[in-house]
Amino acid sequence: QVQLVESGGGLVQPGGSLRLSCAASGSIFDIYAAAWFRQAPGKQRELVAAVTPIGFTNYADSVKGRFTISRDNAKNTVYLQMNSLKPEDTAVYYCKAVRGASEYWGQGTQVTVSS
Repeated sequence: QVQLVESGGGLVQPGGSLRLSCAASGSIFDIYAAAWFRQAPGKQRELVAAVTPIGFTNYADSVKGRFTISRDNAKNTVYLQMNSLKPEDTAVYYCKAVRGASEYWGQGTQVTVSS
């Protein structure tokens, strides 16, 4: 069992930056793959970025070059550094941990990009 708690969301102007954190507890987190998803109003939840237990990453085309996912296994935390934010990045951002058939979600954190 893994519990995930996201933080770091908020209101930011276009072109600004935010760093989201996802703190995990309850299990050995470094054996899990982790990912950030987002869901905008009226849209399906979509993958933003993912990181494997050993640090391989992949990104949605819409965020490549602007967002960076990373993990600190010693702190049981996954981060999403978001730069050059655009209004279309506005969404609730969710953290997910996966190992085999087991998957866990956080409660989400709101990111709003607006002037």
